[in-house]
Amino acid sequence: MTINGKTFDESKFNDEQLEQIRKGLANGIDPSIYADPMYDYKQMQQIRLGLANGIDVSIYADPKFNAEQMSEIRLGLENGLDVTAYADPKFDYLQMREIRWGIDDGIDVSIYANPNYTWEQMSEIRLGLEAYLDVSIYTNLDYDWRQMQEIRMGLANEIDPSIYADPKYDWRQMREIRLGLANGIDVSIYADPKFNAKQMCEIFLGLENGLDVTAYADPKFDYNQMGELRFGLDDGIDVSIYANPKYTWEQMSEIRLGLEAALDVSIYINLDYDWEQMQEIRRGLEEGIDVSAYADPKYDWLQMREIRMGN
Repeated sequence: MTINGKTFDESKFNDEQLEQIRKGLANGIDPSIYADPMYDYKQMQQIRLGLANGIDVSIYADPKFNAEQMSEIRLGLENGLDVTAYADPKFDYLQMREIRWGIDDGIDVSIYANPNYTWEQMSEIRLGLEAYLDVSIYTNLDYDWRQMQEIRMGLANEIDPSIYADPKYDWRQMREIRLGLANGIDVSIYADPKFNAKQMCEIFLGLENGLDVTAYADPKFDYNQMGELRFGLDDGIDVSIYANPKYTWEQMSEIRLGLEAALDVSIYINLDYDWEQMQEIRRGLEEGIDVSAYADPKYDWLQMREIRMGN
């Protein structure tokens, strides 16, 4: 194959590469710039498209860039952008895209044009800059992109994120604190990393409903246990009877249901009963049965059920 007086050994190219060379020739493009086996066919395609659009492909016609990176540089050049901020192989193509979009929007991309940021982190900083937010609050590399997003959403909603803008909180914890602030709740009660996000949510829901959450705002309770105590408070029962982390949430549920039905739960609050045994005793009480015949931990719940159903 001869192109502009230069001879190329076709055997060094695969069919896809040869197709890109032929397309260039067919469209009046000098493919000698990319007719080199060091480029794969996708890289050749990006160089060919750049030549077809009259841009300076020398900026990216280098095998150190993969085809996706070349594409981002080409698109920037075609839009008349100064691509020097990202025409560097240290950025992957998704990072390049975030920088390109920022340049296209006229923001100062130097704030996030750092290969140590993931493209998702770059995106959060870019979105903040485009909204004229003080992104300095969350440009810390210790934040992952979801944490950045929670801080950005707080700023966008005119919430002071300083209460939760700390890497010690994961993004789910940040979200619960942010939602609390957005609803005018005193988040100081649960804005503590000793609570996981699900526990925070239970405390938030209780506060939102005007409940005295002191009965369960304690990390010794898991979120399911907290939920049972919250349900009880919401129903106006004395939750102190089962506010004991030694009870599983299922045991708590059985005691709560008994209290709500005005049953004598003292018969089955013994920790020696599992929740299924408690359930059988509760059902017997609801049915008006003398449960003393089987209210004994020596019977498993299936035995209890047989005795209950036999009455």
